[in-house]
Amino acid sequence: MTGLAPSALEPFPLRDVELLDGVQSRAAGQMLHLARVFPVDRVLAVFRANAGLDTRGALPPGNWEDFGHPDERPWSAEEYPGAGVAPTASLLRGHYAGHFLSMVALAHASTGEESLRAKAWEIVAGLAEVRDALAATGRYSHPGFLAAYGEWQFSRLEDLAPYGEIWAPYYTCHKIMAGLLDAHEHTGSEQALELAVGMGHWVAGRVLRLERAHLQRMWSLYIAGEFGGMNESLAALHRITGEEVFLRAAAAFELDHLLEGAAQGRDLLDGMHANQHLPMLVGHLDQYDATGETRYLDAVTALWDQVVPGRTFAHGGTGEGELWGPADTVAGFIGRRNAESCATYNLLKIARSLFARTGDARYPEYAERAWLNHMVGSRADLDSDVSPEVVYMYPVDAGAVREYDNVGTCCGGTGLETHVKHQDWVWFHAPGKLVVARHVPSRVTLPGGGSVALRTGYPRDGRVVVEFDADFSGELHLRVPSWATAGYLVDGERVPLTDGGFAVLSRDFRRGDEVELVLPLPLRLVSTVDDPTLVSVELGPTVLLARDDAATVLPVSPAAFRGLDGSLVGYERDGDLVSFGGLTFEPAWSGGDARYHAYLRLSDEEIAFAGSAPGVPNRQDGAGWSFLTGLWGSGGHGTAEAFLVSAHANVVRAARAGLLDREEAVAVLEAAASSTLDGSAGRESTFLPDSDAGPVLRDDVVEWSLPADIGTQEPLPVLRVDVLGERASSGWYTSPPAFKVSTVQPADLEAALGDADWSPVTTTVPVQGQGTHVLRARATDALGRVVHARSEVSVDSEPPTPRSKVRPLGPSNVEVTLDATDDVSGVDRIRWRTAETFWGVYQEPFTRALHDEPQILEFTATDRAGNTSQVHQVVLPPRQA
Repeated sequence: MTGLAPSALEPFPLRDVELLDGVQSRAAGQMLHLARVFPVDRVLAVFRANAGLDTRGALPPGNWEDFGHPDERPWSAEEYPGAGVAPTASLLRGHYAGHFLSMVALAHASTGEESLRAKAWEIVAGLAEVRDALAATGRYSHPGFLAAYGEWQFSRLEDLAPYGEIWAPYYTCHKIMAGLLDAHEHTGSEQALELAVGMGHWVAGRVLRLERAHLQRMWSLYIAGEFGGMNESLAALHRITGEEVFLRAAAAFELDHLLEGAAQGRDLLDGMHANQHLPMLVGHLDQYDATGETRYLDAVTALWDQVVPGRTFAHGGTGEGELWGPADTVAGFIGRRNAESCATYNLLKIARSLFARTGDARYPEYAERAWLNHMVGSRADLDSDVSPEVVYMYPVDAGAVREYDNVGTCCGGTGLETHVKHQDWVWFHAPGKLVVARHVPSRVTLPGGGSVALRTGYPRDGRVVVEFDADFSGELHLRVPSWATAGYLVDGERVPLTDGGFAVLSRDFRRGDEVELVLPLPLRLVSTVDDPTLVSVELGPTVLLARDDAATVLPVSPAAFRGLDGSLVGYERDGDLVSFGGLTFEPAWSGGDARYHAYLRLSDEEIAFAGSAPGVPNRQDGAGWSFLTGLWGSGGHGTAEAFLVSAHANVVRAARAGLLDREEAVAVLEAAASSTLDGSAGRESTFLPDSDAGPVLRDDVVEWSLPADIGTQEPLPVLRVDVLGERASSGWYTSPPAFKVSTVQPADLEAALGDADWSPVTTTVPVQGQGTHVLRARATDALGRVVHARSEVSVDSEPPTPRSKVRPLGPSNVEVTLDATDDVSGVDRIRWRTAETFWGVYQEPFTRALHDEPQILEFTATDRAGNTSQVHQVVLPPRQA
């Protein structure tokens, strides 16, 4: 048996892979509908308007992809009136059209529909007409220039203009070029290649005349210098045409300090814009292929390791507010704007390339997590004729909600592409090898003819069947997820795994053969890398979201539901829903609209096992350690004997730390023996004379012994922390609460808020100020033994501060922007109305027609704690004559 040889894998092209019915086909079908019905004239509207061509009455898609300011002109570098003088808007326009062209081209490759090829060619022909119209003016630096605005943004970037005056012009350039290259690759459009080559020569003419130090300053500008995957497109042009100028131009789009830092093992990502830097890594891998320079591959691999898993959330997303946080920080970086979808889209592209080069299963393992949970789950479960209906952010904070739509945004654009290629990089091949990297229902056509199908209900069930409708001699590689390695079967047998995590069958497969891979789907709790008490709930590859309207972290008490391997037993399934511990969960891939919790807080107040509960408090020490965290901290146990040994060791540790007295220690050990967590009917206990020896299992009896010094004193205090005050349904306190610390037995009580010093507790501990407050409490008895407890509350007693901005759009319309700030619980919604409308919820800029008389627009904001601001007013001016 062999593993996967490095640098030897090729993904099958989309045209050779058919997506079959499954979880992914829901989102694919809904996005294909949009690809078929959205008008080409709307895609081209912003380009035609910029070139002075007839827009044919079509409106642009909207949002970021809009016409811009009515008085804006397609200025050249020399004609630009200057900052503060030039009326501008929608400065990223053109990017969404590039994504749309990619979507249609990819959709044609995925389905073979000729109408989609024709649609792609129609868009390309329209862009060629625009390019020719711009070139005919003679006002731009190269006849290959193609954009939906003038060349002035690029020249202003060279003058180091900030974001606000310009908006990532090379980012938009890349999206247009990428769309053209996709149209060439997937639909055979030579006109698309000709346009992309012209753009490439124009780009090379701009960047190759600049000093590298100046380029570094440009690319380091926040968002203004964001260039997407320009190096990827230019490297592709070099691969297709062989022109060296494109490879030299690709090398101009590099951030030297990031590449050098990665090569030296330094982590520079904290505070960096995630999606400003991820696309360039995709291009660096193409540059590695073209040049053989290992610094590119080494840097990408090092940077990947800095992001995954230490900066990724349970569903595979990364970042907060589009920025990365500190290394190995997940729980500590959960905010209200986590996980930009664009970033995950690009992480998946990087993972695809790295897997092809290394065969390392950790890349498809990440891809399964991110593609299934973040990407599929980013698409609303509904059809639309006008909108991609995807999320920008896929938040993971308590009480989050998915905000779909995102017409014209960056994530709306990448969403267009993602959902028409769900079968991408499921199948890979190499000489004598056929590789299944992800378990997505699909059928692949082999180069020599015939096909192989992967039929499965995965992730709803764990049965995966590979059906051969072709003859194939060689190795079939089936990926086994890391969480399934203890229980998988291949054709009913245990097949050894390669170091890369694949089960390999080597034989002459014949038409009609089937291979069955059965994967267990354990329900398990997965701790964050920086906080073992904050956990996601995962069923096989599926991240589950707890449905609940609360906006504070929900507690979960799993001890009594743990199986031997640490997974959860005794839960219920109703279709795709899972019920456990009084909560109902839906899959992250559902496309639903309920409020949810991606993470829960472990909160076992008493020690318990499946089938037995000794009624003993699960006390914590000062560092937060308890018997249960010690028992289950490593995830689970391979055998009943290993569980009993761990239970004994952790009882001894807890007792010596003063967390259990002797009577309680005995009760916990008896309960561990009688537990049914391993499927047994429970075991009897017997206690031998005191010793340090571990337990011995004889038939159905566990022989225990405890060290003589364990728990010989009086019972420990039972420490209790209660919260006094009324909690809102959101889970937040909208008026200041207080903590009450008490114990039944006599003891000295102390408490500390946050990182403050310990202070004696006489009555209650008041909570002052906004935000989340953690109280640490401890009780010290007469023997000097200390018991710890912890409690947490979230307070937001102040409403958000709403604001309005009205911008004229000619004599008859205004653009209204309503926003609000709330630095505590976060803004939940903004509502507005006029005399002629009902209250509506709309937080994106919108256009309002002016009347002959002034209009009063009222608006108010509500935060996630439930506080609502006073009603504010803004007066819209009358229509100008």
